[in-house]
Amino acid sequence: MADASKEELVQLLKKIGAYLAVKMSNIFTISSNQQDHRSIWAVAGLAMAIIFTWKLLKTPTERQRRPPKRQGSVGSSSASSQSNAATLSAGVDTSLEDSKAHNVIDEFFQPVKPTLGQIVRQKLGGEGRKVTCQLLGVILEESIPEELQKHVTVRSSVMEVLLEITKYCDLYLMERVIDDESEEKILSALENAGVFTSGGLIKDKVLFCSKENGRMSFVRQLEPDWHIDTNPEIIYQLARFIKYQLHISPSRTERVAPNVFSTGSLEQFFGCTDRS
Repeated sequence: MADASKEELVQLLKKIGAYLAVKMSNIFTISSNQQDHRSIWAVAGLAMAIIFTWKLLKTPTERQRRPPKRQGSVGSSSASSQSNAATLSAGVDTSLEDSKAHNVIDEFFQPVKPTLGQIVRQKLGGEGRKVTCQLLGVILEESIPEELQKHVTVRSSVMEVLLEITKYCDLYLMERVIDDESEEKILSALENAGVFTSGGLIKDKVLFCSKENGRMSFVRQLEPDWHIDTNPEIIYQLARFIKYQLHISPSRTERVAPNVFSTGSLEQFFGCTDRS
């Protein structure tokens, strides 16, 4: 009986090993193509799967094998029927064990959904990056400086991303304005929205200029790792000087350079529109 149990355990381990090999082959194939942090989660998942599989195998089997009862005279057909039933039962039990082991492994190979902070760091290249960003059409609902003279509205959908960026990056906001009153309206709107409460952004890092080229001058002086803008001409002019740029445009645009990315909104770039 002990030899039979040992043989079953060896066979189960072999099946689990083969199953894990297939899983890891698929994971590392994906990781080599995407080259992101998901391979780390895969390795962690493998470690957890091995631990729980070991615990599963260590637990005594719930199956209790009963020795066949001797009965005086039993017909050959009855003995054959009992033998077939025992064989079928053993096959079902083995299948259930295999399925249970596979379920344990599959559970720990489920993809882990990254947090928004992790996505921001992955997209922008880690902590400590310097980022410059236009206000109109990106952070604010308004799209032209003339609208700022009447009202200033911070886009609620972008706030979560904006606050995450301020946690990990040195962020500067900038915009062309027509008058001083527009500057005050912008600063007041940002403050009321809670942009300055996280500690990552201060009012001195909100820059204003009177001409569109002034924003480009700001960017050249600050030399950020990323610049975010809605003006395709500024994006094109800065492509030679800035490492990465994000062009915010509602309509699909052609990629002007390999280091320029395009998206419909800042939150869309970080996948916030798809997050539950």
